[in-house]
Amino acid sequence: MSVTKEKTAELVNSYKTTNTDNGGSAAAQVAILTERIRNLTEHMKNNHKDQHSKRGLLLMVNRRKKLLAYIKKNNVTEYEELIKKLGLRK
Repeated sequence: MSVTKEKTAELVNSYKTTNTDNGGSAAAQVAILTERIRNLTEHMKNNHKDQHSKRGLLLMVNRRKKLLAYIKKNNVTEYEELIKKLGLRK
């Protein structure tokens, strides 16, 4: 259900903004959150009464929303590339 260390490292390598980025950049954080949100969404389809997971899902969605707003404010082209690469907002 959660994202493994290997998957996290793979996402960071794909979405890092500098060579020294270890997952702290906003783009890498958004990618990791997106993966976690997708996994938890699948869990919620089968366990719709799980209120604790639902709250965690909403918190992750809001955190991703704030990070995307930050990226959009600072660099619109990076924002558009990230949205397209992650498959958000069709």
